[in-house]
Amino acid sequence: MRRFVRDQALSLFFLVIFVLALIGQSVAGNADYNAQQVANSGAPISWPAYVTSSSYAVDVAENWQSEYLQFLLFILITVWLVQRGSHESKEPGREGPESDEAQQMGPYAGPDSPGLARAGGLRPFLYSNSLGLVMGLVFVLSWLAQSVAGTASYNAEQLSQLQDPVSWSDYIVSADFWNRTLQNWQSEFLAVLSMVVLSIYLRQRGSPESKRVGDPHKQTEA
Repeated sequence: MRRFVRDQALSLFFLVIFVLALIGQSVAGNADYNAQQVANSGAPISWPAYVTSSSYAVDVAENWQSEYLQFLLFILITVWLVQRGSHESKEPGREGPESDEAQQMGPYAGPDSPGLARAGGLRPFLYSNSLGLVMGLVFVLSWLAQSVAGTASYNAEQLSQLQDPVSWSDYIVSADFWNRTLQNWQSEFLAVLSMVVLSIYLRQRGSPESKRVGDPHKQTEA
């Protein structure tokens, strides 16, 4: 058990703090929602009612979709674009999907390579692009969840103000939807830009996300 925890410590750590943050968001969100209800002469709701509401769902989904968009773009763009000196980039000159030999696919697969790396037909293509495909799928599903929950939350507010509700197609082109969406996207893009550029000149000793302390700034891969 101790060895399992040590070997999976990174994923277990982020899983635990993810759950704690999600719970914390639900508690704080419920309190904020109820404060607004009371201020508008409405009735407060319980925590179970809040975490199953469209208001909570849209807040969660809009953050998830922006995170997965960030990873999807970074995974795909770094196939073709490079940044000399950044630990987050391939070496200049290695742009593109690379050869089967470089990727240890087909006849070049090693004895410990996954079976799908040496398979024939469509399977190696799907497997060699599986990370981007799954990240893209989660992004699309999160985006759809945000749009559906956002429509419900927006319409609930509209009805509370005795205004007409809107359709899903109207909501996804509304200012409310794109304000929510773009304020998350811009922060994710800034975070990636910061990581790419700062990793050229700054170091974190012992971290695989950093070059070695003594590596030259112009060195791209450790």
